[in-house]
Amino acid sequence: MMKKMNKIATLALILLFASPLALAKGDPERGSELSPECSDCHGVDGMGNEEYPKISGLDEDYLFEQLVAFKNGERPNTAEMMLWFLEELNEEDLADLAAYYASLKAE
Repeated sequence: MMKKMNKIATLALILLFASPLALAKGDPERGSELSPECSDCHGVDGMGNEEYPKISGLDEDYLFEQLVAFKNGERPNTAEMMLWFLEELNEEDLADLAAYYASLKAE
């Protein structure tokens, strides 16, 4: 029984660290460098407008999950420009963007 529990715990750790969500701790400074494309719609401060949502101050993991879902087509998006932009980014880029917008003060 103990060997089986150890195998399950080991598998759980492997899955946790192999998951893209484990990468969600990004570099906000690098994310700032990537953000000008996002700013076109979400604003320089990430506060959005009537048409585009506010993304500043949201939880970093949540932002990362949403970016991954948009990129993978798991979350529908009507903003084709966003899909085009995300297509060029890797998971590290997405984590950095998430860290940047999470670091901004939500007003």
